[in-house]
Amino acid sequence: MSNAPRRTALDALHRSLGATMTDFAGWDMPLRYASERDEHHAVRTTAGLFDLSHMGEITVTGPQAVDVLNYALVGNIDTVGPGRARYTMICQENGGIVDDLIVYRLGDTEYMVVANAGNAQIVLDALTERAAGFDAQVRDDRDAYALIAVQGPQSPGILASLTDADLDGLKYYAGLPGTVAGVPALIARTGYTGEDGFELFVEPQHAEKLWQALTEAGAPAGLIPCGLSCRDTLRLEAGMPLYGHELTTALTPFDAGLGRVVKFEKDGDFVGREALAAAAERAQTAPPRKLVGLVAEGRRVPRAGMDVVAEGKVIGTVTSGAPSPTLGKPIAMAYVDAAHAAPGTPGVGVDIRGTHEPYEVVALPFYKRQK
Repeated sequence: MSNAPRRTALDALHRSLGATMTDFAGWDMPLRYASERDEHHAVRTTAGLFDLSHMGEITVTGPQAVDVLNYALVGNIDTVGPGRARYTMICQENGGIVDDLIVYRLGDTEYMVVANAGNAQIVLDALTERAAGFDAQVRDDRDAYALIAVQGPQSPGILASLTDADLDGLKYYAGLPGTVAGVPALIARTGYTGEDGFELFVEPQHAEKLWQALTEAGAPAGLIPCGLSCRDTLRLEAGMPLYGHELTTALTPFDAGLGRVVKFEKDGDFVGREALAAAAERAQTAPPRKLVGLVAEGRRVPRAGMDVVAEGKVIGTVTSGAPSPTLGKPIAMAYVDAAHAAPGTPGVGVDIRGTHEPYEVVALPFYKRQK
């Protein structure tokens, strides 16, 4: 079996645009095309175009598809209407987070689960195992889709010029089938940047045509291609968790401050229910470390794994850190002891190679778009 990274349907196009490529979760993906700062600012002010074909699509169909998902995941999938989407998680029996997911309801008995690239096989295996005994089928559709995202304040206008789908009526976390530049697509109003935008699921053979059409339609508005590097700074500013950083199997959704995604009121049992109920109780009585934002007073950039300190003691750990193009300062997300989690808590720093650099504790997110 080859260990060479997988390539998306847009691979040749990325290379023709001079992209710097990198191995990401077993895929060869564009890290940046020119300046990651320019790409970041384009998404915040005009629009950016992303290839997200590394994400893992898994289809669950059949009379008991919803029952499989309610048992396998922590959310209540019963309440997802046709054409809507839901952010949720799949957990281990002990409550540890296996992955965070988006579930789209495509039809009465058809759902698409979108997993993170690095966890797609693990999620597929878990869903397949948990579907045993249900009248439903779990299908690996990773090769059936390419995924292109257009994100930023100009994205609705750009997309509207290429489709007659009702974008105005398309709510956040909803999806509808349509045609974009003559290409059949599932048009979803979802994204991972903190901006308005759309994710377009299409057949791989149509990906290049769609990318070129979006590029041409978006050029007058300032749309540019964007890589994974600015995707990370955009989601960090928006306070969005990244699997492997803010979310891991060592944490429950309650540890991550995302207990709201766990729906104990849904009918029937679900994997991890008992452990998650105990975690919910612990979070009430003895709060675990809390996820907070940190803004640097100096110029040194914190990185994942660095210690957060106060009064000479380690009080937490940085999970993600980067220079923030929007704030013009280094920022980080970190889990810190509850006693030091309030915004403005004095005396908090990050140990950067032996020096305790001062940081301000702030509430997440760092950035919220103007509605």
